[in-house]
Amino acid sequence: MQEKGNISIHTENIFPIIKKFLYSDHEIFLRELVSNAVDATQKIKRLSALGEYTEELGDLMVEVSVDKEAKTITVSDSGIGMTADEIKKFINQIAFSGASEFVEKFKDAADAKEIIGKFGLGFYSAFMVSDKVEINTRSYQKDAKAAHWQCDGNTEFEIAPSERDLRGTDVILHINEDSQEFLDEARIQGILDKYAKFLPVTVKFGQKDQSVEDGKDQDGKDKYKTVKVDNIINNTAPIWTKNPSELKDEDYLKFYQELYPFSDEPQFWIHLNVDYPFNLTGVLYFPRLKKDFEVPKNKIQLYSRQVFITDEVKDIVPEFLMLLHGVIDSPDIPLNVSRSFLQSDSNVKKINAYITKKVADKLGELFKKDREAYQEKWGNIGLFVKYGMLSEEKFHEKAKDFCLLKNTEGQYFTLNEYEEKVKVNQKDKDDKNVFLYTTDAAKQDNFIQSANRRGYDVLDMHEIIDNHWINHLEQKLENTQLKRVDADTIDKLIDTGDNQESVLSDEDKTILQEIYTKAIENTALKVEVASLAPDEMPVTITMPEFMRRMKDMAATGGGMPFMGNMPESFNVSINANHPMSAKILKAKREDTRVKFAKQAYDLALLSQNMLEGASLTKFIQRSVELASK
Repeated sequence: MQEKGNISIHTENIFPIIKKFLYSDHEIFLRELVSNAVDATQKIKRLSALGEYTEELGDLMVEVSVDKEAKTITVSDSGIGMTADEIKKFINQIAFSGASEFVEKFKDAADAKEIIGKFGLGFYSAFMVSDKVEINTRSYQKDAKAAHWQCDGNTEFEIAPSERDLRGTDVILHINEDSQEFLDEARIQGILDKYAKFLPVTVKFGQKDQSVEDGKDQDGKDKYKTVKVDNIINNTAPIWTKNPSELKDEDYLKFYQELYPFSDEPQFWIHLNVDYPFNLTGVLYFPRLKKDFEVPKNKIQLYSRQVFITDEVKDIVPEFLMLLHGVIDSPDIPLNVSRSFLQSDSNVKKINAYITKKVADKLGELFKKDREAYQEKWGNIGLFVKYGMLSEEKFHEKAKDFCLLKNTEGQYFTLNEYEEKVKVNQKDKDDKNVFLYTTDAAKQDNFIQSANRRGYDVLDMHEIIDNHWINHLEQKLENTQLKRVDADTIDKLIDTGDNQESVLSDEDKTILQEIYTKAIENTALKVEVASLAPDEMPVTITMPEFMRRMKDMAATGGGMPFMGNMPESFNVSINANHPMSAKILKAKREDTRVKFAKQAYDLALLSQNMLEGASLTKFIQRSVELASK
């Protein structure tokens, strides 16, 4: 007998609200309906396993089909099905329990993402794209009668007996004029590929052509023919649902290619598997980073019971690990009503902390297990480690034991090892350790060699993050300073208090300073005559460490933004003990003195890559002239 009724709701405005607020996310109707079908299928499997359903299960799958002529999309399953009473209970009542509160709460909402899922509205997302929705269903219960329900997008519904013979449910959507795009098979395929790729129940969408062997031809060669086969959307048992002990390296690598086709192999991975105090599974991969640091973020996919939710996981995954790739699956992550945006609560914070700990433990394990292999990977994983130590205090505490410093000789040290290495030879007069570093070993080679002649070690810190990392190290390491190798003359970088004697008198120093001031013709520069070792450059140009750091950080978006526009401040140190200084003073003609001083100054500019244009041309011409005399 046909029955008519009204959905339990105190207003008729529910459907316009659904359509209006959910319009921007309307493709998720298919995710919701397929997810419901998967749930129904899993329930019948569970009842069968418990012995509460003893009939044949048959071929359990969810099927999606499109009928362009009828303008319908059908989602079918052979799950538990529903009786007429269950339809009235679950579709008409439970879906809208609290609907008055819903309407009151969301009538002025600006964001559609605050709606679906609240008050059981997942099924009703179908009305975003439909003029009418039908349900044709038969319950698994013995002697249950099939039922047919339909609603045309208002609060009225019809329910009547159905001729359906088999257990399960068909949901039929009559697509409205504004949503005809969803009758395109490629569009549906794309949505299913996005949301249903790893659902735990087989999802079928139409058929596809496949080439199969068809005997031999007259020459004995294999023949092939094209046949139609089911188009199966999903891998029902992705590796994150398995025990790590069941898996080999090739399984992880194959899955990585499934997620990111044509990508370089990852360096290594971490299998997440915890069931207390929350449920979380997944696999996180460390990708190979490009030299330009242009690695796309949002490569971690969030699932809930194998249903894709989002790739915006910034609340779950620590910021410093956002460059990782992979999958996280948790039914315990609280999602808002759209199931697409995360809410920060205690579970999310616990999961965030757990992932941080797992990554730290894995890196520590790799370091202890095979240090040489770990060092080979450092060029790629160092960024993650440094970023993590900068971002998270708890990660810093763990990572300080496996964080590495690399020197210009290609040697690696832990923080403790490096402190031990330099504390004997690189202490200043205030008993502070001084770590020397270079940001560009090729350009700063002259300064590196000067340090090496003193027996000093120089760290290689050329990565973009190192500008911030240097400051972090100074804050964390006791009694330690870091100085760029070209931030001052070598004797001042590590001032031991042992001053070099000058071979020049005070009067000669004054004369030498006047000659250089005239040759340089830049009153903004600070020019001084210093007593340096004879094997140092005749002139050294340096920028103070503080100024270097501020400008470097400003250039990478950190520090004080106004520093990027500040005039550069350089110090010019004239080496009183270099033979060139004596030669200049001995020259009888003023212009000769100035020419030699200018040549020595230009050499200093050249060593800092600061000589260019007309100045470089003049330097070359002057060099040729002096060499030919």
